[in-house]
Amino acid sequence: MTEFDDALTLTDGRADLTDGWVIGEAVNGGLLMSLATKAAADALSAVDSHQDPVAFSTTFLAAAQPGQVRAETQVLRAGRSFSTAEVTLSQGDVACVRHTATFADLDANSEPVHLQEAPPELPDPEVCAPAARGGFAEKIRLLDRLDMRIDPLTVGWALGQPARDGEMRAWIRFADGREPDVLSLPFFLDAMPPVTFTFGALGWAPTIAFSGHVRSRPAPGWLRMRITTRNVIGGLFEEDAIIWDSRGHVVAQSRQLAGVRMPADSERGTRAPESA
Repeated sequence: MTEFDDALTLTDGRADLTDGWVIGEAVNGGLLMSLATKAAADALSAVDSHQDPVAFSTTFLAAAQPGQVRAETQVLRAGRSFSTAEVTLSQGDVACVRHTATFADLDANSEPVHLQEAPPELPDPEVCAPAARGGFAEKIRLLDRLDMRIDPLTVGWALGQPARDGEMRAWIRFADGREPDVLSLPFFLDAMPPVTFTFGALGWAPTIAFSGHVRSRPAPGWLRMRITTRNVIGGLFEEDAIIWDSRGHVVAQSRQLAGVRMPADSERGTRAPESA
């Protein structure tokens, strides 16, 4: 059992979350999405239904703290091609997460590939910038669970030189050597620093709503990831993420709406780059 598998272990519908998965004071939302997906898969397994998540939608209602969390599940549909379950994660009397996931036979829905976005070109992991705790990231204990290597061309924000272009690219994997699988993809989709760091906004960016798709089983090895935003308006921004596996296959993608506190000297009215 790895740290990630321990975090996803449910006993009588309850899981214990350690402080090793926190960002600041709250448990990482990606871990909660993977936990809720596991709870949904368990509920569908009990009725002999699908086990591969292909889509999920998550609303974050309150920050989850380290400690015990309760998962309440309801099977909404157990069909021939697709099945759906809903999960609410709560602590005490407070609902923290509401998560709806649809499951199918992923192998039957990941081939053939008719059109697929090419992975970004990245330097080798050894020459990329490792993400580690220190300075403003001291309270991001989640980073100890990850081996993340950020493309030097997208890490200017860490040097006080934010590019303000709304894009970050990185290699990512578990620090303890656990290989990626389908259940880990919701976690990885929310594991990188917020893309608003590229604007110099180096604070917590709380997720409000998250929607993700699982497209294929990831092969062993490094995952390659790109996050982007094209609209940072007021105190909200969207973040789009795509993950490729070691074969160069798209394995997951997502969009989230999150809050942000932009720095006082942030440029206003900046136009996003034109799509290629």
